[in-house]
Amino acid sequence: MNLDERIIALKKEMDATILAHNYQIPAIQDLSDFLGDSLELSIRASEVDKKTIVFCGVTFMAETAKILNPGKRVLVPRRDAKCPMAEMATAEEIAMARDEHPEAAVVAYVNTHAEVKAASDICCTSANALKIVESVEEDEIIFVPDMHLANYVATQTEKTIIPWRGFCYVHARILANEVREAKRMHPEAVLLVHPECPAEVIDIADEVLSTGGMVKYARESDAREFLIGTEEGLIYRLSKENPGKRFMPAGTPRTCTGMKRITLPDLYESLSRGRYDIDLPGEIIRGAERSLRRMIDLS
Repeated sequence: MNLDERIIALKKEMDATILAHNYQIPAIQDLSDFLGDSLELSIRASEVDKKTIVFCGVTFMAETAKILNPGKRVLVPRRDAKCPMAEMATAEEIAMARDEHPEAAVVAYVNTHAEVKAASDICCTSANALKIVESVEEDEIIFVPDMHLANYVATQTEKTIIPWRGFCYVHARILANEVREAKRMHPEAVLLVHPECPAEVIDIADEVLSTGGMVKYARESDAREFLIGTEEGLIYRLSKENPGKRFMPAGTPRTCTGMKRITLPDLYESLSRGRYDIDLPGEIIRGAERSLRRMIDLS
């Protein structure tokens, strides 16, 4: 029995489901029960009927699954599968921002840790950020933590967006000059970029989409070539699901090292040894679930 077969057998034995983000390595994507972006995974995590969730993604994603399933065991195969952007905001800093802007609501991107979600009014993802911002009553929005997504939303709404100073290092490294060169070399290709990219990249995009949005767009489009402005892992899924279409990075391929830490042996060890268990304080779960449920209800 090879490793894939052992993982499948263990998953059945443990009554487990494997959720994986679009940026995971191909071997993990192929073994997942559900593959998606942050919004899709949040919704799916809220619907899981298995006893155990193994979350192949960075740790804040596994926390989200635990928040939405406090009675289930949620495992993350690597403790060091971290998102640097999620480390760029704390609950204490949120409290300070509220003091500075007492009339503002706090919208927390799901790329945050549980205590930040608990300290916020509502969560959002890159797929629904504008919809969430428009849904709140307040005219001022403290948008945490990605400044590029905040600035993009600010161009789409009349509300006042107060951006945090966080960023995704992967998307920040997608450079406008490289994207322009890729467009020059592939003039027929449709350029899809993630809203975590800098404004000068967003400005030259054909479409600005979450990774789930890119999957849907590529599936429904008649175009045959696409330039993809996000983490390189998505290209594997796009190519696999759209034979006959060509997907290329919009410049130098960019990699999220946190996402790529999880390997098949890590997944096997997680299932066989029950590691690593996500454990969160009850008050944090309750506060964060409120913010997440508000988002999911609107989605």
